[in-house]
Amino acid sequence: MNKAGLIDALSQQTGIDKKECKKMVEVTLTLIEQQLAAGERVQLAGFGCFEVQSRHSREGVNPRTKERMMIPACKCPSFKAGKVLKSAVNE
Repeated sequence: MNKAGLIDALSQQTGIDKKECKKMVEVTLTLIEQQLAAGERVQLAGFGCFEVQSRHSREGVNPRTKERMMIPACKCPSFKAGKVLKSAVNE
């Protein structure tokens, strides 16, 4: 399912028109993005937790040229599934 599919399913299950559902999905994703950019966790009980993790700089190898290079440190978003989500997937 992609974003458009999510909007369609939300519209069908709630009876709200697609335009409003699209706005709700986009606002939700924007709020999650803003919180992560501010370094905050977003925890949705029963679903999971979005958070930012830091990666240290490390040495890597270019697979084409075999040249060694430094990969800079960065921050990346991560998602950890909650207990309810894990059990629903494993059934």
